[in-house]
Amino acid sequence: MTDHDGTTSTAHRVHHVPAGDAEGRAAISGGTTGSRGLWMGLVENPPLSATDDHHHGASEAGIYVVSGHPVFVYHDGTREVRLQGGPGDFFLVPPYVPHREENPDPHEPAVVVIARTTQEPIKVSVPRLYRLGGAEER
Repeated sequence: MTDHDGTTSTAHRVHHVPAGDAEGRAAISGGTTGSRGLWMGLVENPPLSATDDHHHGASEAGIYVVSGHPVFVYHDGTREVRLQGGPGDFFLVPPYVPHREENPDPHEPAVVVIARTTQEPIKVSVPRLYRLGGAEER
């Protein structure tokens, strides 16, 4: 299908990102496929690794666990909550929710597919986890 000017439009075709082309980077984004509102990528967290405490601004993040057993950590206002995942599990991280991803396994990487609702790679580091709505927010 072509646009008004005769060029092939990225908005009017299905895009294929072959296996292996997505590791460690965006697979579906404005830059790779012309996506306007969706970003997806594959992330591998090495054994015994953890991110810093952070949030993703106004972006929602959907996470699908491909392999391994990642742990998603956030604060519920009273205590730190640790949610362990496994292959086939899904997680949603709402906008501005401070969290941390960990891979406590000493041998196996944790591989996840991430989808987010913004094209920008928003990652705001915070000094500690806190409940959304607290004074430290944003």
